[in-house]
Formats: sequence, C-alpha cells, structure tokens
Amino acid sequence: MDTGYFNLDGKTALVTGCKRGIGFAMAEALAEAGADIIGVSASLETEGSEIAKRITEIGRNFKAYQCDFSDRKALYEFVAKVKAENKAVDILVNNAGTILRKPAAEHPDEYWDKVIEVNLNSQFILTREFGKEMLERGSGKVIFTASLLTFQGGITVPGYAASKGAIGQLTMAFSNEWAAKGVQVNAIAPGYIATDNTQALRDNEERSEAILSRIPAGRWGQPEDFKGPVIFLASQASNYMSGSILTVDGGWMGR
Repeated sequence: MDTGYFNLDGKTALVTGCKRGIGFAMAEALAEAGADIIGVSASLETEGSEIAKRITEIGRNFKAYQCDFSDRKALYEFVAKVKAENKAVDILVNNAGTILRKPAAEHPDEYWDKVIEVNLNSQFILTREFGKEMLERGSGKVIFTASLLTFQGGITVPGYAASKGAIGQLTMAFSNEWAAKGVQVNAIAPGYIATDNTQALRDNEERSEAILSRIPAGRWGQPEDFKGPVIFLASQASNYMSGSILTVDGGWMGR
C-alpha cells in the first residue's frame, strides 16, 4: 500500500451514485487507495451488489444504502442513518445525478424539479450535514461531480445545465467558508464519458460523430479515467487546492 501523498488508509468515503459508471470507478479507486466505502444510490442493492463485491475483493469495508435523492424526507432519513451506523465520513463524493431530455420550450416542470432536486438540492444538504462534522474535526474532503455543462448550456437539457452550473458555484461557495478550517471542497467536471447518461448521445450517429471530432484525445472517456483525479482530490496531495473545478474531458474545454 502506498504510504505517500495519495494514501487513504484509515479514511471513510461516502460515494453517492456508486452503483455503476463514474461513481463505481471512483469508489473502487478510493478503496484501492485504502479507504473504506459507504455507498448509496437509488437502486443499489443493500447486499450482493457488484460494487460491494469489488470493494470487498480489494480488502476494504463496504456499507450499502439505498436512497431516492428526489425525496427530501428520504434524504434526511438517509443522513441520520449513516451518521448513526458509521464512523465519521472523511471524504464525501457527491456523484449521484440524473438527466432528463426535452427541448426547453417543452421541458415540463416535473423534469426541471426532479433534476434540480437530485443534482443540486440534495447535494447541498449532504454537504452541509456531513461537512459540519468535518469542520468540527478540522479536516475533510468534499468532491462534487460537475460537468462540461457547468461551463456550457447543452441542448435539450436545461434543468441539467442549470444544476451543473450551480454545482460549480456551490463548490466555490463552500470553499470560501471552509478552506481555512481544514476542509477542501472541489469538483471534477467529466467530459463526454461512455456511461448510461450519454447513451442517447452515443446512439445518435450524427451527434456522436460531432462530439468525437471535437475531443482532442480522439475518444470518449471511460469511468476508469476518474480514478486518478478522485484519489488526488481525496488525499493530502490536494491540501492546498480548494474551490477548483478539475476538467477530465480529453481536452474538450481547451478546444
């Protein structure tokens, strides 16, 4: 086990949206660096999930929870249960998210409300509730999953774009208050990654080709591309980094 800047031995990380995709890879990476994992998603099996098996194979502890982050009452019940059943959360990875597509002129209230609740409101509450305990201890790491749509508007996803733009501001807002108290708050902005959220784009040959032609790296990203960045932001290697949005996009934003 690495005993240097990237070692997470003795740490506990809460990773939301860890059942598949980027969240799965992030939880796996943090465990590989030495952390025990508390995992949650709307449909995560409480026993026998693939992520639970993987974390156990690595030799770390895994505790599973299921929570619908669009349900405010369920969210608060989840927070209380995690605090009652686990030791302190040292690392909070706010990765859970949803995306609903429909042109802006037809985008219904229900789409807007659900996306904002899951992608923004729940993440503010989770960060406040677990972050206040980090402040009491004088140390902690908070990592949000932002997006290219933290910087751009997207097409047919106004709620998602609004939520991810707000995540960028929220990252800086928390950082401004917490950085001097030992808690670093940063975000990772994925580019176009081969996950469930981008399946519709990859299935659209015209859109997929247009996207791929703009990525300097010449490929769609993979969940594994987030292992190094999340370990960096969760470890002491990033202790002087706060309020930043780290783009992991194959060079998209530099184009």
